[in-house]
Amino acid sequence: MRELTEVADGVFVATSAIMSTTSTVLIGDDEALLIDPCWLPTELDGLADTLDARGLTVVGGFATHAHHDHLLWHERFGRAPRWASQATAALARDERAELLHSLGAGFPHPLADLMGRVDGVDAAIPSESVPRGFAPELVVHDGHAPGHTAVWLPEQRVLVAGDMLSDLELPLPFAPDDLDSYVAALDRLAPYAAQAAVVIPGHGTPGGDALARLDADRRYLNDVVAGRAPADPRLANPGMDQEYERLQRMVAANG
Repeated sequence: MRELTEVADGVFVATSAIMSTTSTVLIGDDEALLIDPCWLPTELDGLADTLDARGLTVVGGFATHAHHDHLLWHERFGRAPRWASQATAALARDERAELLHSLGAGFPHPLADLMGRVDGVDAAIPSESVPRGFAPELVVHDGHAPGHTAVWLPEQRVLVAGDMLSDLELPLPFAPDDLDSYVAALDRLAPYAAQAAVVIPGHGTPGGDALARLDADRRYLNDVVAGRAPADPRLANPGMDQEYERLQRMVAANG
């Protein structure tokens, strides 16, 4: 059974063994909304076991952005509608072949077939897909991926940040020229981070330090743009030295 940890009233998180990827589950009465369910087939199956054991019906899904590890689904979650921003839904459709390739040849075909089957919304998640007790707001921007979307839960003061505001990962603008959009995305998220009691990153650990994480991301980006060596502890985490070098090349290429 996949373990769920309650980080706020009705807001549960399970963390994958792969890249500390998070699945967020909003539970109200006997209904659930799944945000970015992931990652290994056994983990998706375990999440389905957990939902079944709790007697929950999945009424909707939401994908924060169009990367393969955030577009997953399982047939046992049912046929509830799955949503994403308009830009994310378009990318999931137009770049499907590349996204499927990223899953790897051994990924089970039934799960691969369900990957990315999302419909676009920008204003709000339709009410029929939202359990009672939640009023999610969509915060759409273009940092990290076009149409990347954070989900703000005002009553719970929870910010589901997608692949931003991580305690483990450095900021990851996409090539070749996303740096300005990433900085703009941090500005877009700032008022929500200031109010958040809990932030849930797409990769990392939920925490009560959303604004501190946002400030750390700004300092890191400012340092790289200015040609200074950043003093960010996340540089010691696996793969982050390569991401730092990639960002240096991006900054140099864009003058």
